[in-house]
Amino acid sequence: MESIFLLEDDQTLGRGIGMALEGPGRAVTLAGTLQEGRAILAQNRFDLLILDINLPDGSGLELLRQLRGAGNNTPVILLTANDLELDEVTGLEAGADDYITKPFSLAVLRARVGALLRRGTPQASAAVRLGPFAFDFDRMVFSRAGVPVELSKTEQKLLRVLVENRGRTVPRPVLAEKVWPDGAEAVEPNALSVTVKRLRAKLEADPAKPQYLKTVYGLGYTWAVNP
Repeated sequence: MESIFLLEDDQTLGRGIGMALEGPGRAVTLAGTLQEGRAILAQNRFDLLILDINLPDGSGLELLRQLRGAGNNTPVILLTANDLELDEVTGLEAGADDYITKPFSLAVLRARVGALLRRGTPQASAAVRLGPFAFDFDRMVFSRAGVPVELSKTEQKLLRVLVENRGRTVPRPVLAEKVWPDGAEAVEPNALSVTVKRLRAKLEADPAKPQYLKTVYGLGYTWAVNP
């Protein structure tokens, strides 16, 4: 599931960009102010950031500098009405991966977004340590607090999708397609719910009150970053 964060104070433009970029397997989160944007970025991970420079309560350029200074290397596109060459150079030197001036073509924006997502998406490590857990998906070795955990192939597939997208909500249809790619529509309607229940029983200290594999009601599931 690709996730894009868009910081744009013009609500009409922001909704238009969101509609143009969203689609199967891709979600856009919109913020209209620097304060709102910082709050969202503090709680979520994204594959791509699109930042307007001129905001009512600050500068997207300054936010970019802060992110890069904190070691955040998420690809960034700057959107701005500032079309001077010096402005573009300043943005790129601050750490932007691309710079688009307003007005712009949504088709061009979609193409540049696609290029950055293909270039910037890191390959997830097959071996992951998260809190009390150690997951090695290539070797199919899993443990909680040093105690081995046996997972079925289906449970492993589900866990891997959630862990690789930790901190983000993965919609139920996307999970179904990832876990049962050859027959998502043919499996039982409650197959995903059953697999989640079994996975919780093996990983959670109290499956009735999950800390890690959380339900986002009406949407899907997420692996919590800071349970």
